[in-house]
Amino acid sequence: MNVRDLRKRVPYQIQRDVLDELSVDQVAEKSDFKISTKEKLRDAVRCTGPRFKSCFLSFVPLLTWLPRYPFRDNAIGDLISGISVGIMHLPQGMAYALLAAVPPVFGLYSSFYPILIYFIFGTSKHISVGTYAVMSVMIGSVTERLAPDSDFMIPGNDTNSTTLDIIGRDAERVKIAATVTFLSGIFQLLLGLVRFGFVVTYLSEPLVRAYTTAAAIHVIVSQLKYSFGISPQRYSGPLSLIYTVIEICALLGKTNIGTLVVSIVTILGLVAAKELSALAARKIPVPIPVELITIIVATVVSWQMDLKTEYGVEVVGQIPSGLQAPVAPAVSLLGSMVGDAFALAVVGYGIAISLGRIFALKYAYKVDSNQELIALGLSNAIGGLFNCFAISCSMSRSMVQVSTGGKSQVAGAISAVVILVILLKIGELFEELPKAVLAAIIYVNLHGMMKQFGDICSLWRTNKVDMVVWVMTMILTVLLNPDLGLAASIAFSILTVVFRTQLPKYSILGQVPGTDIYRPVEDYHQVKEIPGIMIFRSSATLYFANAEMYIDALYEKTGVDVAKLLSHKKKLEAKRLRKEKKAAKKANKEAKKRAIEAADKAVGPDPDSTLPQAIILDLSPVNFLDTVGVKTLRNIYKDYGEAGVQVYLCGCQRGVVESMEKGDFFNEKVTKSILFSSVHDAVLYSQQGNSKEESYFKM
Repeated sequence: MNVRDLRKRVPYQIQRDVLDELSVDQVAEKSDFKISTKEKLRDAVRCTGPRFKSCFLSFVPLLTWLPRYPFRDNAIGDLISGISVGIMHLPQGMAYALLAAVPPVFGLYSSFYPILIYFIFGTSKHISVGTYAVMSVMIGSVTERLAPDSDFMIPGNDTNSTTLDIIGRDAERVKIAATVTFLSGIFQLLLGLVRFGFVVTYLSEPLVRAYTTAAAIHVIVSQLKYSFGISPQRYSGPLSLIYTVIEICALLGKTNIGTLVVSIVTILGLVAAKELSALAARKIPVPIPVELITIIVATVVSWQMDLKTEYGVEVVGQIPSGLQAPVAPAVSLLGSMVGDAFALAVVGYGIAISLGRIFALKYAYKVDSNQELIALGLSNAIGGLFNCFAISCSMSRSMVQVSTGGKSQVAGAISAVVILVILLKIGELFEELPKAVLAAIIYVNLHGMMKQFGDICSLWRTNKVDMVVWVMTMILTVLLNPDLGLAASIAFSILTVVFRTQLPKYSILGQVPGTDIYRPVEDYHQVKEIPGIMIFRSSATLYFANAEMYIDALYEKTGVDVAKLLSHKKKLEAKRLRKEKKAAKKANKEAKKRAIEAADKAVGPDPDSTLPQAIILDLSPVNFLDTVGVKTLRNIYKDYGEAGVQVYLCGCQRGVVESMEKGDFFNEKVTKSILFSSVHDAVLYSQQGNSKEESYFKM
């Protein structure tokens, strides 16, 4: 006999007085002690030596874990992992810079400065921060909107000809990208300092996955011009993606064949190489740097065949060596990018903390959500001063960091050193790299996001509301662009929560025979209603948005429409009064009595005889009450009371009771004696004719 069967056969018996809320408060000796707001504020700002030390160490986690770093156990793994991830940063940084509409070298800057800042302030040991496709395309939408090509056309030698000032345009776009990155970092930093890390809870997993999928579509469309060698017009605002696709289709006749061939060959080569790398991963502990090999081969081929001159293939161009001095953000531009910066702050943090929590759960350590906001905020704010664009974490790089033995933030610091070497010595070697190759690298890296379309089928089977959130997020982000799409998606997701509270399940509860357990009668065959007692429960909380529906459902489920009943009683009472007055005029007292009795018979039987003895409202699902909810309960108690039906409330949480107290629900006539901790207490109390002295909870 197993434990479960044994537990099923173990009987138990409880005998106690039926307890209402007042009795429970007395027996349990309810505490009225509350900390005042003044005391809470004083405690929050109190600064002691140990508290200051704890706050400082939590603000700079490096000082906590680095002195205890297990060099012998972790050093080799972090070294190999850091070099592997650093190699990945090179092609991804350059490729994602194209998404941000800035020169490729700034993708390398974004893979260096922010990583060092996160190394000092971050709490996740395994995520790889740096350039990320979704963040880059959001930056690109800002830079191309505020610095379109049309603003940098200069007259040519001919009367009707113009040429594009690429140097001036790129300089302006770098300034815009750095400024919006700086502002997004400030937002993240402020949110972290006020302990606002819970903001990520509004980004549900279906919303995040759908948003990144839609952003991937924006990424793909934005890179088509590099794959076909065309120059479509830049569109901004809602439906810009649709207009861009139409424009690209119209320009397909002007495709540069050399560029298209480079794109196709690179994509096919990358896909084949990645498949072979996946097969070899079981035998080789370190992943093959497929992307690095690709850009090296492509650069050599482009240089040898002179693809830029002979075939008109667009290449990366000048990559300056060394690092740049910090530059102050363009304050004049801040007002035009507040919404974009906030969207970048929320999306970047949401992606980073989601992935960080996954690794923290897997490897049994804690990630501080507020400190992560501060770390990312400092990474972006300081990075913005060095002309970096907004960063987050990459799933592909993080997986490589973990699979190659990375066990701490040291791996990230080593990857930054790799990028530093590239910036100082090697970067200029990639000036002949075709941009079509970088676009191909982006396409292949996005195949994981495209697989997220499979979420629709799985969500259809598990939760259709989440599926609707996924589909609507996808549609809104595609049509409205990533910035407006995110805001609209969050609003829609919150509306689904409100919608679900407006359409809860209303049930009449019955008793499971021989137990104190109550379940909806429509869901169980053996559950029976208690004669003369109606037990009503809603699956959602009670507040202004569903208060009227709560009353309607109560009338429908109990079969008692109090409004009609009271109206009928008033009519009967008026008729009875008329009969009495008539009888009083015609007879004396005794004759009057007989006339009244005759009038009662003429009026007919009292309709109250068919009413339930009591109605019990199970409020256990209710976690808060607003003023409308309190008023609704007060009206239900009053109206049913006038109809001769006693109303009891059970399962009230402490916050609900406090709301009722503040809302003047209780008075001299209505006390806490109508409140019970459980349904069974309320049932026994109502069955015993409101006599608690003789009522017992017995099983």
